[in-house]
Amino acid sequence: MRPPRGLSPDEAALWRRVAETVTPLHPPKPKPPPTPVAAPPIAAPVPAPMVRKIKGRVPPPRVAPTPAAAAPQRPLAADGLDATWDRKLARGSIQPDVTIDLHGMNLTMAHARLNGGIAQALAMGSRVVLLIAGKPRPPSESELRGETRGAIRAKLLDWLAAGPHASRIAAVRPAQPRHGGSGAVYIVLRKAR
Repeated sequence: MRPPRGLSPDEAALWRRVAETVTPLHPPKPKPPPTPVAAPPIAAPVPAPMVRKIKGRVPPPRVAPTPAAAAPQRPLAADGLDATWDRKLARGSIQPDVTIDLHGMNLTMAHARLNGGIAQALAMGSRVVLLIAGKPRPPSESELRGETRGAIRAKLLDWLAAGPHASRIAAVRPAQPRHGGSGAVYIVLRKAR
């Protein structure tokens, strides 16, 4: 295979003229100017912001943004249980301490009941919560009925991961058939320290 020969001066001039007429699909983004490193500021009193009245109304005070917290780890992805717990849950030899049933609730009510139920279980010192959320519906069945079913089940893991008790959840595991099977999950809570 021969190496490319390169462009002649006439071909290069023609190519530059053609290239000047083309608009790129993704223009390069301008680079921000480098920020200079400044010495630490000297503590000085911060003047109160000027409040400007607009037709008799006072605008609300500005609040400094708070740094975003790190995203919580999803409980189902976390390996928060040892092998003994997983074996006991798989065999069905563990009885849930608390049961939370979300049947017949809309998304808002179910979310509030879930958070309240986990808070109550933590206050009682419970370790295993049985959460009954209903079985997920096959997509074809939902389309035939013209309604969305299984919305609570679809949101469940996101609610648990982003909820106020996410750090206290050791794991989420499928429930045994006698506890609801695919319509329920076990939420294993961490020991209080």
